[in-house]
This record gives sequence, C-alpha cells and structure tokens, in this order.
Amino acid sequence: MKKLFILFSLTFILLSPSLFFAQIPGMVNYNEEDGLNNSYTYSLSQDTSGLLWIGSDNGLFRFDGKEFKHFNNKQGLKNIEALSCIPLSNGEVFVAPFLNDFAYLKNGKVINSDMNNELKKIQFTHNPDYYIDGSALYLYSPYNPNQIYFYKNGKVNRIPVDLNIKPKDEYYSFGLNIPDHVFYLFNQHDGGKVMAYDIITKKKTVCNISADKSTFILRKGNIFVFRNKRNIDIYTLQQPFYFKKIKSYKAQQNVDRHIIDNNYRLWLCLEEGGILYFKESLLEDGELSHPVKMMENYIISDILIDKDNNTWFSTRNNGLFFIADRFFKNHMQLPIKNNSSYITVIARNNHGIYLGYNEAKSGIYHNGKVTDLVFEKNIKIEHKAIFAEGNTVIFGLTRRLFQYNTKIKEKHLLNNFVLKNIVPYTPGSILLCTSDGLISYNYKTRKYTDVLSKERIYTALPYTSDSLFAGSFKDLYKVNTVTKKKTLFLEGYYFTDLKKLRNNLYVGATNLNGIVLFDNTRIIRKITESTGLTNGQIKKIEIENKNTFWASTNYGLSRIELKGNDVKINNFTQTDGLPSNTIAGCVISGDTIFVGTSKGLGILSIKNLMTQKNFIDKKVIINSVVAGGKEIFDTHQPLTGQTPENDIIFNVSFPDFTSQGKISYRYTIEGLSTGWQTSSSQKIAFYSLPPGNYIFKVFGIGYNGKRSYAPTEVQFEILPKFWQTWWFKTMIIFLGAAALFILITVYFQKKRNKKLETLYYEKKIAELELQAIKAQINPHFIYNCLNSIQFLLYKKDYRETENYLEIFAQMIRKTLHYSEKTFMPIKEEAEYLALYLNMEKLRLKDLFDYSITISEKVNENWVVPSLLIQPFVENAIKHGIAGLTDRKGNIQVSFDHNGTSLCVVIEDNGIGIGNGKQKKADSFGVKLSQKRIETFRQLFETHILLEIYDLYEKEQRPGTQIKLYIKPYENQNTSMHH
Repeated sequence: MKKLFILFSLTFILLSPSLFFAQIPGMVNYNEEDGLNNSYTYSLSQDTSGLLWIGSDNGLFRFDGKEFKHFNNKQGLKNIEALSCIPLSNGEVFVAPFLNDFAYLKNGKVINSDMNNELKKIQFTHNPDYYIDGSALYLYSPYNPNQIYFYKNGKVNRIPVDLNIKPKDEYYSFGLNIPDHVFYLFNQHDGGKVMAYDIITKKKTVCNISADKSTFILRKGNIFVFRNKRNIDIYTLQQPFYFKKIKSYKAQQNVDRHIIDNNYRLWLCLEEGGILYFKESLLEDGELSHPVKMMENYIISDILIDKDNNTWFSTRNNGLFFIADRFFKNHMQLPIKNNSSYITVIARNNHGIYLGYNEAKSGIYHNGKVTDLVFEKNIKIEHKAIFAEGNTVIFGLTRRLFQYNTKIKEKHLLNNFVLKNIVPYTPGSILLCTSDGLISYNYKTRKYTDVLSKERIYTALPYTSDSLFAGSFKDLYKVNTVTKKKTLFLEGYYFTDLKKLRNNLYVGATNLNGIVLFDNTRIIRKITESTGLTNGQIKKIEIENKNTFWASTNYGLSRIELKGNDVKINNFTQTDGLPSNTIAGCVISGDTIFVGTSKGLGILSIKNLMTQKNFIDKKVIINSVVAGGKEIFDTHQPLTGQTPENDIIFNVSFPDFTSQGKISYRYTIEGLSTGWQTSSSQKIAFYSLPPGNYIFKVFGIGYNGKRSYAPTEVQFEILPKFWQTWWFKTMIIFLGAAALFILITVYFQKKRNKKLETLYYEKKIAELELQAIKAQINPHFIYNCLNSIQFLLYKKDYRETENYLEIFAQMIRKTLHYSEKTFMPIKEEAEYLALYLNMEKLRLKDLFDYSITISEKVNENWVVPSLLIQPFVENAIKHGIAGLTDRKGNIQVSFDHNGTSLCVVIEDNGIGIGNGKQKKADSFGVKLSQKRIETFRQLFETHILLEIYDLYEKEQRPGTQIKLYIKPYENQNTSMHH
C-alpha cells in the first residue's frame, strides 16, 4: 500500500524589502576571553601598517589578528574612556577621550598632557569631530565652534573661528575640508540654511539647502549624508556652495548612527539593535535599494571596512565582530533565508541540487531557491547519501530509504536498511552499501539483488562489467559479481568514497590516510597533509575533469590537480566564502561549485576561487625590539647590543585578519645562519649572539599557509667588548707572536751559544793540539840537527861543524819564530826550506841538489800553514836520497796554483816507497803533519789533501812525489791568506 508523505514546499523566496540575519554564519566574535577587556567598544580605525585600533570604555586596544594590546591608565592614559583612536601617517595614534585629557601614542609609549603641555591647549565642552591630513590632525567642536585645533608632531596650534554667535544660537558644524579651507554649519536653534565658513577669510556663504534641528550630517569626499530620526538624505557637493540631493531612505526604526565605509556604502545603526546595510555604493546612480538587516540582537557602535575589505563591527557589551570579505560577499549575493541547515550530503542532476540534512528533511535548490522536503517530522535520522538521475532521486537516510519522482512529486518508501552509501551501478540501478552487505537496486523495476552478503560495506565502485571494488571498515576488496568471490586488494584503508578519475585510475577518500590514487593492481600515489591537504580525514570526492578533483573535509574544501608527477593543491575555507569549514560534499555545474556544509549551502565561482593570490599582500610589523636590555619601538634608529647584553628579542605582528589568529612566522638572521625557522610566537628571541652585523628577515604565514609577499628586514649590531674587538685580538695575537718569537729566539740563542761555546772549546782544544804538535815538531827537528852536529864532530870536521852550527842557529831562530805562528807567507816558507836544505846538504857533503820554484800564478805573500812542508822535505832527504850510492840525489819543491787550490809538490829521485800511491807514511814527521792537516781543517775550514806517489810506478823512474792541495785558495776570500 502506497503511503502518503508530508511534503513542505516553501514558497520560493525573492529578495524582500529587508532580509534579516541575527548573526551571519561564519562571523567571528572577539571578546573578553580573547583579551578585549571592556564593556563598550567605540570607534574602529586601521593604521598604515594594517593594525586595528579600538576605542573603548577601558582604554585603547590594538589588535594584530592574534593578540589585543591594551593601553589604559597604567600606560599613561589620564582618561580611559577612549571614544576615538586616530592613526596618523607618521605612526602616531591620537587618542580622543570623552571630552578632554587628550593623549597620543608614539613609539609604543603613551604621551599625555603631563608629558607634553601642548596637549593642555586642547579643550572642548563637546566631543570633537576631526579631519586627518597625513600626519596632521584638525579637531573642532560640532557645536558652536570657536576655534580649530591643529595638532602635528606633538605641537598644537589654534585657528580662530569667528561666527558672531548669539546667546540663543546653536550652530552645528560638519564636513571640514582643509584643501578648500571650508567647513559647513547651520543654526540648530531654529533650523536654517547651511552655510560654508572659510577658515582663512572668515567669510560665511549661504548654500542652497537647509537642515532641520536634530539633523546629524556625515561627510565623505563630496558625499554628505543627512540623518534626521528615521529619514536619510544623501547629497553630493557639486560646487563649494551647491548641494544636490541624489538618494533618500526612510527607515522603519530610529537610526542611532550612520556610517559611510571606505567603499562609499551606507550602514545605518539602529537604536534598538541591528544594522541596515545598503549593497550599492553611494557614488552609483539611482536610488538606494532595500537594505539587508543583520546583527539584529546587537547594538552597533561603529563599522569598519579594513584594507582587505573585511568587515568589523564594534558593539556595546558584546565585543568585536569580524567577517571576511569573500564570505561576506558570497553571503550577500545569495541571501537564502532558510539556507542554514546542517547538510550531511549533496547531489545533483539536470533538475537541481539535492541537499540531505542531519534530520529527516531534505532540500531542493533550483534557480536561487531552496524548497524543503520533509519525510518524517521530528525524526533525527540523518542523510547518508543521495542519488539523482533524471526524474528519480533516491534519498538515503540512516534507517530510511525514499525514492522520489521530481516530475510528479511522488515519494516511495523502500526497504529499510542500515545505509552507509549509495553508488551508481548499471543503467537504471544503484548499489546500496549497508551494514548487511552490498545490494543492487533497480529503481525502474524496484527489484533488489544481493551482490555481497554478510559484509559491512561502506563504499563501492564498479570497474568492469563483472567486477567492482568494495570497501569495508578497514580494507578494500575486489569482488566478482558473477562468482561472488572477493579478494583482498588494499589492506588497512578505511575508504569513505571511491571515484573513477580516468581509465584505470581511481581516487579513494580515506578516513585517516588522506587520498589514495590506485589502478587495478597497486597504489600509484598518496596525497596527505604533508603534501598539502588541510586534514587526512576525507569525506567525499567530486571529479572536475580527468586531472582534477575536489576533496571535502571537516577543515574546508581542497582542489587537487595532477600535473604529471606534481600535485597542486588549493585549500578553501570560510575565509573564501564557505558557510562553514565542515564540508559534507560538493557538486560541480559549469564554473559553479555547490558546497554542502554544516551551516547551509555554499555557492561559489570556481574561477573566482582560483584567482586568489599566492601570497598575502602584507608584511610583518616589527612592534618593538629588545636590544641591549632596552625595548626600542622606533626600529629605524640604529639597533645595538653589547656583550654580555647580547640577547635580542623581536616583537612582531602580521595583521592577516582572515587567518583568524592562525598566524606563524618564518625567519632567519643573515650573518648568523643560512637556515630558516618557523614559529607561531609573536616574540622571536635570539640569545648570546656573537659580536657582528646582522639582518633579521621575517615572513608572515597566514591563511592557508600563504606568506607575506616580501620579508620585513631589520638590521642590528652586537657590539663587542674591548677584548672582543679586532684590534684587541690583533694586539693579543701580535704580543703572543712576539712572546713566542722571543722564547724561540732565546731558546735558539741559548742553543747557539752552547754550540758556540762547544765550538770555542773544541777550537781551544784544537789549538792546544796544534801547539802540542808544533812542540813535538821542534824537538824532533832539533834532535835531528844535533845528531848531524854530533856526526860532524865525530868526524872532527870542525870547519863544517862551525858552518853547520851557524846555519843551525839561524834555523833554530826561524823555527822558534814560525812555530809560534799559525800561518806564514810562501816567500818565508821558501826561505825557511832553503835554509833547511842548505843545512842538510852541508851535513851530507853535497849528497844531493835541490831547487825551490814559485809559479807566477802564486803570490809570494799568500800564506800557508807554518812548518807544514818542512817535515815532508826532511822525510825526502832521510828516507829518499840518504842511502843513494849510484847517483846524486835531487829534491825539488814547487808552489803552483791551479785555479781552485794551491798545489805544493815535494819530489825526490831517491829509492822510492815501493807501494804506489800512499796517503799515509811511517815517518814520525809525516804523522805529525797529518795531525796538523786535520787540526787546520777543524779550526779554519781549510781542506788540505795529501797525496804520496812512487814515481817508478807512476812514471817508471826512481823517486817519491808528495803533493799537498790546499783549498779553497783565493787570497782575497779566505781567512788564512793574511
């Protein structure tokens, strides 16, 4: 029996005269829990660096998107009822409190009238209006002004205003404009014409319009908005004294305040709560459209559209509200009154978009309208899946399954299943994934077929005519629909959705492991949080094309594009216009993506989403720097620290309000490290920095991981103590090197002195040895001579004895004389040898002849070791010719120079030595001479080479030849030639 169902089809909602939103979904509220400690928040303003300033009944607050900085009486405000906070272009923030006690912030410090007497000049009986001109501020009373105060750089001047005010006059002034030095006023006492007052010429000129009592006028550029109770009139100033009315509006409630934002859009703050917002700019032609009413439960004090077109609401008792630009625009462009249900599933066909809620109710969206479809009242069972094909829509709830015909509006209740998912199968049929198995349902014949029994199946995907993938709570299987055989394919993955991307490439959404790309045999790629996803828990996949698909998560929506081996991921959240970050799924129609969220349906342009910048058009603000133990707010001045106060702390802000506090910083210090670090703290500290010049660079990282377009840079220096300076280190190095040099020098000097001392003693010993040798030579020679004399006396040859004694006496004198000397000239050596040979010739009765020759190459004044040659001559006589009987002996002594050495040759024609070349002799005199040769070598570095030849072996003639080579032998360069 066919059961009737209850179908509530709400009338398609057109744009009505006013649309009501108590609070826009996605709006962020900042209050006492966030550090905004006040009851009333008043004016809102934004400085040139992007920081937000909030006036309140508890002082002044500065908001950087993450932290509220509070300024009150502890910081120097004498009046904490801060009605207005006025940022100036020079970085100062002027504080206009209730009535008087004005102050301003400069370099992070509150300057009040006790610190700057100039501020005491500013006195009002009514809260002033103001006009900003760069770093200059003009303040004037809106009621009976008698002067304009001009403030700039801590100085205050007055500009007199002469209105000739009478006792009953109540002039209301407005619209000061300094470039044309005019402001406007009218007499509120009886109403009247608007007049233009020239502050230079003091001239008043009557304009073409009048204003009633209790009229409040706001000017922005050449637009003037007149508010009188509920009546709003907009004028444009076409000439200095001519106003033209261009728009008007009458509110249904009393208007407490009206505001013109930076986009010239009008906001009306209602006395009983809420605001009216007019979408079109006041600069556009045409009348005002019907406004959108919002924030109905809040008393609004001020509205600010910041530099990023985000909207801020200042309220009484409810803190501060914020809504991002994209979200606000999307919400205003699609004002569907009943579009706030919790959507758990979404599907589409050519007839519309089908929404499944977290209750037994669905919605059908078509042409900007949502029609609710109620299945069972007050049944809190949520939708699990929706299938739509042609006129057939299958609504799958947790324990109910309905088939709905969109053409005839007929509903049919299907068999009850504990449903997990619905998957397209063959033409005219679907697969029902249930807790009891996988069931095929033909929605044309309404017949059921078991595909896989007694298995809890969460998702499935056919991939051939007789095979499909089936996912359980933890594994993915391949199932043959003919044999009913299942084979484990991927183990350990809980798949929530499966889609075919292209031929033999499939996309799987998992509950914990992100996205898995696979083919019929294996996993191709994994896409996770490390790749760029906002979260690893993926609910649904929507295919855009064969290379691009969308993933729905509880943290927003992700668009994944495959580019060869690369993956490009774009993440979107409430900031981009989504009603909520909790996404149930999405469907695509052309350039439009329909997103089902926990706060209704989001409809966005893919093209607009993809035109987002890859960076944030802001830079990090350095609020202050703690260096050298002092907090410095003016970062343009030189920043220095010095050991031991070599810590430095940067207090930073990144006013990316769309990030809603999810801000971090990526920074480095050039000169210290080449690596980059990331921190979410607004205090970035570096401790115990070594002396040097550094550059601190920092990027802000805000919404969706995007960073600031450029780094903020601050240069600073850590000064060294004197012992850390280069000159001190150089001096220490120099002194150390000098000390080391001195130590080394002393060490080697001692070593050299010791060596010299050793050489000195060795020389002394050698000299003593030489003297001893000479002492041996002299007795030996004398002994030989005495033997000769004795021999003569024995022969009684007295005459010869006398001659011999005379020659002997000369010999003794010369021997004694030369024995005391180390060297003697060649000339004297030759004379000494001639004397000796004559004496021996006399003794031996002319047994031999001799000759002494000196070469022309030899200088007779050159010196040779004394008494060196005589022993060899003596040896030639004694051992060479003394025993000759067959011939007369002959001795030849010659001095020659061969270029490098002096050559002395002693040659005889005696019996010879018989052993060829000899370098040693048995003669005692020769032995002594050899000792002298060695001693000369040690003392005077003079090399004397002794060679002895047997002439018979050398030249086949009798005799002996002795050669002495004395070298080096250059008279002018050797120490022995003197």
